[in-house]
Amino acid sequence: MENGLEIARAAAEVAARQSYGKLVAWLAARTRDVAGAEDALADAFAAALERWPQTGVPRKPEAWLLAVARRRRVDAVRRRLTSEAGREHLKLIAEEAEAHMTDEDLPDERLRLMFACAHPAIESSVRSPLILQTVLGFDAATIASAFLVSPATMSQRLVRAKTRIRETGIPFRVPERAELGERLDAVLEAIYAAFAEGWSEPAGTETQRRNLATEGIWLGRLVASLLPEEPEALGLLSLMLFAEARRAARRDTAGDYVPLAEQDYTLWDRALVDEAEALLSRAATMGVIGRYQLEAAVQSAHAARRLTGRTDWAAIRELYDALLSITGSPVVAINRAVAIAEAEGAVAGLAALYVLGDDKRLDDYQPYWAARAGLLARLGQVPQATDAYDRAIGLERDPAVRRFLQGKRAVLRN
Repeated sequence: MENGLEIARAAAEVAARQSYGKLVAWLAARTRDVAGAEDALADAFAAALERWPQTGVPRKPEAWLLAVARRRRVDAVRRRLTSEAGREHLKLIAEEAEAHMTDEDLPDERLRLMFACAHPAIESSVRSPLILQTVLGFDAATIASAFLVSPATMSQRLVRAKTRIRETGIPFRVPERAELGERLDAVLEAIYAAFAEGWSEPAGTETQRRNLATEGIWLGRLVASLLPEEPEALGLLSLMLFAEARRAARRDTAGDYVPLAEQDYTLWDRALVDEAEALLSRAATMGVIGRYQLEAAVQSAHAARRLTGRTDWAAIRELYDALLSITGSPVVAINRAVAIAEAEGAVAGLAALYVLGDDKRLDDYQPYWAARAGLLARLGQVPQATDAYDRAIGLERDPAVRRFLQGKRAVLRN
């Protein structure tokens, strides 16, 4: 019996990983009740753990779960079945549902669900967490840990967002071509935010138990497969794969941070780099250039070092020029200043940074102070560089990066 329970649990976990979002999307698209769909599906998984050890894993676990969840949705009681009597009732539901299962494949409506979660009526800061929960089944506590808020706060935000979807009638649909651009940007931005949280998270922390970077790539692959003719979807996936390819080179054997320019490129994952290059090339044939393609092109220029042995900073600066004209982002402007410094010298780079000095958003942005410190140090302005390093160190939460910055500051004093 114990072995049967383990097999059932493993099968339920596989089904959750592969089908959770499809099942939530199918159920919620018909009622716009995301929370209700999640509740019904939770009961279906509970029924699976009750029944599968006795009857064996069904031939189509996804269809079985959907049948039980649908039956649960129309259950007159509409309450969580947690008592012994409730569990018996859930078994009866499962048995009845099995008789109504079909061999038809479940349509994939996860993209519709993502567009609903990224609708303009949903607060932008909660779109990414909402997609993580509804499509991937993340619990609120895990999401809260990744996005640096309390579990109670994140739970409240997610509940409010789901209520808004239901009460305002947000449609579960892929927008028409005329309105797709802006709405797709919101979906891609939410996915990239999830990836970035996982990518920047200090190694070994609690949120790494379900790596958000890996899940972000999984979502990116999903969108690219469902919208194969959208160049920006391909560009985002390419960008994330370039970054993921460098994972093994980001830390040395002692666990210390290694900046991109100093990484051992033989440690980069060649297969991921090649896949990223192919996606970027395919996107380029579609004749529409966007933010993610340009960011991926910057990473491609860095990746070319593995072939040429050098970094083409002039080309990178031009890409950042184009990217800045599209986004107006101060983050892009900082990276552009660094590229200018490499191509034209520290004085030119520092001048480009100083132009940004009045942007209050940079007061607490570590990369700005780290870049400023590095350029001041190159120019021999030790007191100013030390102050900038102090700001950067105080803002950094990754211990490895903090040690790296402390090492740079220490060199100034010798």
